[in-house]
Amino acid sequence: MNGLRLGSAAPAGNASRDAAEHREISSAVAKFLLAGVLAFVLVAIPVAFWIRAAAEQHALNNARDQTQGLADHVIAPLITDQLLAREPAALELLDKRLEPWLAGGGVARIKVWDAQGRVVYSDAESLIGQLFEHEEWARLLLEGGPATVSLATQDEAENEFEAHSGELVEVYARSVAQSGAPMIFEAYFDGQQVRREQEAVLMGMIPPMLLSLSVLQLAQLIPAVRLARRIQVHQAARNDLLRCVIEASDLERRRIATELHDEVIQVLSGLAYSLESEERRGPPAQRAVFANARMLLQDNVRALRAMTSELYPADLEELGMKASLLRLETPLLERGIALTVDIPDKLVLDRDRAALVYRVAREALLNASKHSSAQSVGIRIQQLSQRTQITVEDDGLGFSPNTAPPEGHFGLKILRDTIHQAGGVLAIRSAPGAGTSVTATFDAGMPSFR
Repeated sequence: MNGLRLGSAAPAGNASRDAAEHREISSAVAKFLLAGVLAFVLVAIPVAFWIRAAAEQHALNNARDQTQGLADHVIAPLITDQLLAREPAALELLDKRLEPWLAGGGVARIKVWDAQGRVVYSDAESLIGQLFEHEEWARLLLEGGPATVSLATQDEAENEFEAHSGELVEVYARSVAQSGAPMIFEAYFDGQQVRREQEAVLMGMIPPMLLSLSVLQLAQLIPAVRLARRIQVHQAARNDLLRCVIEASDLERRRIATELHDEVIQVLSGLAYSLESEERRGPPAQRAVFANARMLLQDNVRALRAMTSELYPADLEELGMKASLLRLETPLLERGIALTVDIPDKLVLDRDRAALVYRVAREALLNASKHSSAQSVGIRIQQLSQRTQITVEDDGLGFSPNTAPPEGHFGLKILRDTIHQAGGVLAIRSAPGAGTSVTATFDAGMPSFR
């Protein structure tokens, strides 16, 4: 049988279809889970950054509020005329009041500025009395603006003691001397405390967020599996309907072919023999008429027999694929078209795939013989792993695939729809003057349609 092996065991076919359906559902679920993981990542990463930024801002706001409270309740009552005059006793008193804040490690540096930009107090004694130019933000703060806070390395001229301390939280708050003069209170906090608080908030938020997203993903997985199974059931029902349609079509084609062969062709063949007899025995003047009628009738009988062969294809299991395809050569030879067939030595196809391959070849050869004006046509069947591909190429006139199909070309369109419904792919490539190539691809897991 030319290496063609056809599967016929129903249990094996059912097992193959069940395995294919299981793979389809598993693939759909895997794709759903992958999409969920991608969505999970796309949601979790921005949320994590948002939580991190919010935690940082929360820590900075705490530092700002703490500094403002220190400025209002500790610093302001001690900004006396004596402190402004830099009397040692006033400076020493403020040192003692601020010592718990500085010694506890929460505050790294403290400065008090007047409206002119002069440092009237600092825990770094060498800074007291130095004058620095105020920027616009200082003027706004002195006029009653809100406290400002930032987290950065300090590299300004007035930061000689903080330049090598890494990231520091710098807070500027407004204070008022006992005389009523507006003052600026500046405090530096260790930036590592902010980072630790930031990480603590982040670590506290991430687990419940991940748990919530995971629960949501799992909650969606069960409906997704049910939906995949429901789609599979509808797909199976559609395939069953398609199988019934194809079987009904084949049955009707066989019935018509049988009636043509057993009745019409037999009657016409008998009539042809009768005409031949009259041609031999009849009057000489009538012989030419009988001869023309007989030849016309015989041509019609041959056409009907060719039509019968097309309606009722060869038995693939009995003849084999190559022999069945070679039987399609007769219409081509009548038009002077050469046919070549290239088939693997071991071609493994079940009945459904074999029937589809034969249908593609038959329809493509029929179109080539009627419409292409080709000199040669080639059939090539390739099989790789679970995939089978048949290509029919001719060197004929070709046509433009973008235009409406010419008269008589609807067979390929119907075949394309049938193959698509059965899970295969049919590709037609052609161009005016460049011939036509028809390629059909089938997977072993595609649904049965016969």
